[in-house]
Amino acid sequence: MKRIIILFSLFSLLAVPAYSFAFNPDYLISDEELTDPFALDRNQIQHFLNRGFLGAHITEDWEGKSRYATDIISIAAQNVGISPKFLLVLLQKEQSLVEDDDPTQNQLDWATGYAVCDDCSKDDPAIQRWKGFGKQINSAALQFTEGYLADIQETGTTQGKYGPGVDVEIDDTTVTPANAATAALYAYTPHLHGNENFVTIWQRWFETLYPTGSLLQSDTSDNVYLIEYGYKRPIQSMSALLSRFNAELIITVSQNQIDNYPDGRSIDFPNYTLLQDENGGIYLLVDDSLRHIDSMETFRHIGFSMDEVVEIDNIDLALFDAGEPITLESLYPQGNLLELETNGAVFFIQDGERHAILDPEILNAHFLGQPTKPVLPVIVEQYKEGKPLLLPDGYLVKGAENPDVYVISEGVRRSIPSEDVFLAYGWSWNDIVTIDDAALKIHPTGLPIETPSYVEVASE
Repeated sequence: MKRIIILFSLFSLLAVPAYSFAFNPDYLISDEELTDPFALDRNQIQHFLNRGFLGAHITEDWEGKSRYATDIISIAAQNVGISPKFLLVLLQKEQSLVEDDDPTQNQLDWATGYAVCDDCSKDDPAIQRWKGFGKQINSAALQFTEGYLADIQETGTTQGKYGPGVDVEIDDTTVTPANAATAALYAYTPHLHGNENFVTIWQRWFETLYPTGSLLQSDTSDNVYLIEYGYKRPIQSMSALLSRFNAELIITVSQNQIDNYPDGRSIDFPNYTLLQDENGGIYLLVDDSLRHIDSMETFRHIGFSMDEVVEIDNIDLALFDAGEPITLESLYPQGNLLELETNGAVFFIQDGERHAILDPEILNAHFLGQPTKPVLPVIVEQYKEGKPLLLPDGYLVKGAENPDVYVISEGVRRSIPSEDVFLAYGWSWNDIVTIDDAALKIHPTGLPIETPSYVEVASE
């Protein structure tokens, strides 16, 4: 048996320049971005706070209970109905707290700048009841949801002058907020510079949000990551990359954009690696699942060799999902490609099921260069009919008769709203595959790709 030695080869890829943006004082962030309490989970909030002192900071919340800063932010967001992204940006904009390794007590006590006006003293007895990190977080959150946004919903403005479509003078400039979120941000910080700082931090941390299935590479290193459900998963070897993904779909982005994603589990092994645990159990790795081979008889029957087996610690084994066991009755656990001699239709056979491959591009996406076995229809018909094979996540696709372009993510096709959005994500026109419209329609329709706030949306 052999232990795996991971050697990471260099990926020779051209850098894609960052998409530039201009500050639009009339539109800062969307209402949905401001009020989504589940925009980040606890681990993602912790990831941002780990950049500085707050990552390990324990202090009192607004009720006097000792909690980690991460939990104070997470709980406040969900209780009040405000985005944790907003709270993180507010902390950074007001006191640089997210990225400060050694903040002063004064920074912590007035973390969000709540109740402190431009000409106010922080020693003013009238504002001491809002002093403290936990109170600052909770009070700022409430100010937006139960204060500004509630006022705007009821009367159209807050503080009598900030509202969607209402002109207001900000630093000798007429600003017309396009939505409630923008109006609320000006009510909290009635200055252009402060809100430009807010947007700059937001852009740096949260634009652009790549969909699950995206392959990202930093413009300053050779590391490649799979983006999956808001986490980045480092791909540890060229063989692991090439056995699972299309390297041509890698997008080069800034290191900052990479850093904004918390770390997920690394991708260490090529697909269909044989792994043996400390107790002698042998497993076949299929994507992220381990399929236990029930006996050495089954192992030999399939045609595996012990020379192919890689040893793995039990603690690492536990990180994988458990797949269906492989037994003597398992048919083609690694899959097999059968092509009908009558009409050339191709099927992927795995575990006793046949999966139709409805377009050559879908075949190439999964099995580029792999041979098919010509058979009569009666051979294929003995297998139970399964779902047709879809394009893998991360692929760009359009129909033969329709110019709309989609990206496949989490098994659905998500429309890309415009050319500007397409370019903002760093995608290449050369990577779009064209498939038959019937094959396109088997991919369920998902939500459109988000338009980054720095991309101007043309009015109808």
